[in-house]
Amino acid sequence: MREEVLDMKKRTDKALEALSHELGAIRTGRASIAILDHVKVDYYGTLTPVNQLATLAVPESRTITIQPWDASATHAIEKAIMTSDLGLMPTNDGKIIRINMPPLTEERRKEYVKIAKKYGEECKVGIRNIRRDANEALKKLEKDKQISEDEHKKLGKDIQDITDKQIARVDEMIAQKEKDIMEV
Repeated sequence: MREEVLDMKKRTDKALEALSHELGAIRTGRASIAILDHVKVDYYGTLTPVNQLATLAVPESRTITIQPWDASATHAIEKAIMTSDLGLMPTNDGKIIRINMPPLTEERRKEYVKIAKKYGEECKVGIRNIRRDANEALKKLEKDKQISEDEHKKLGKDIQDITDKQIARVDEMIAQKEKDIMEV
């Protein structure tokens, strides 16, 4: 396989990785520390991710515990979680911050499914743009007489196969996330 096709595969894999990260941040019925990935804490004047200030754990299916390494950061972490758009109310006993995940309402679940589908569509558009770039690179190679017309057709088919497989993986990821979100 030519480097243009391998590069395209690598770029689409990165797009899927980014989608996986985005989907991990969407809340489901179960507790997940990934939902705190976007929460930044004002720690001595620097916005710092929660996971760089504390140990995060999920001791039960609906509870997240946050144990700050620096006890003076406890209040700042708690405040950052409350002011985030997650709608969570942390409690703290001086050493550990606990977040009890309230059950999701049907309406909220449907909103999360819409968000997941939106991320999936954005990822598909990205994959199609990567396909377009790869096809343009092949056209240029054929025009510059570096590959034959037959080789161009074969590589074009390889690119389309990769695109189809990656888009099918996006659909699988979205379907799985939708199932997780709607699970009560």
